[in-house]
Amino acid sequence: MSEEMTTECRLETEEMTEARAASPRFRPSASFVAVRNTLPSDVDLVSPFVDQLMRFISRYRVAEGDNFEIELALREAIVNAIVHGNQEDPRKRVHVNCRCMTDGEVSVTIEDEGIGFRSDAIPDPTSPENRLRTHGRGVYLMKTLMDEVDFEQGGSVVHMRKRANAGSDATRKPQ
Repeated sequence: MSEEMTTECRLETEEMTEARAASPRFRPSASFVAVRNTLPSDVDLVSPFVDQLMRFISRYRVAEGDNFEIELALREAIVNAIVHGNQEDPRKRVHVNCRCMTDGEVSVTIEDEGIGFRSDAIPDPTSPENRLRTHGRGVYLMKTLMDEVDFEQGGSVVHMRKRANAGSDATRKPQ
């Protein structure tokens, strides 16, 4: 990771015995580990940041193969926040909160400092008239790859959740 990113990013990790989130997305009795990060609006920082975050997630989530779906959805959401939300304004930041539950569930909230958008107004990229368009696939990919995707605050906040793997030992102790 670049020195600029290390300087610009604020990384906090919390290990808690109870989730104290106000959001109903989190079960109040589940244990979790959380990471909070703040990134500058620079697309060159997305890959090293997501690589680092995926190493963190992989410590707590056992998935068949790898966690490719989560990784791709994260990349799309963060790039959208930087490019479309913050208009690549270097004074604006992207805030990322990630929670890994002990059962393997992963919840991520990404917030930009832009004015938002109407997620229901994005054309379906799978329809024949939109297949050759160069934009409009990020939200579709996020919704396809994650179990839940919700937009709030006029589209400037996205919540994504990937449930624990059913029928597998989804809990792994940190190394």
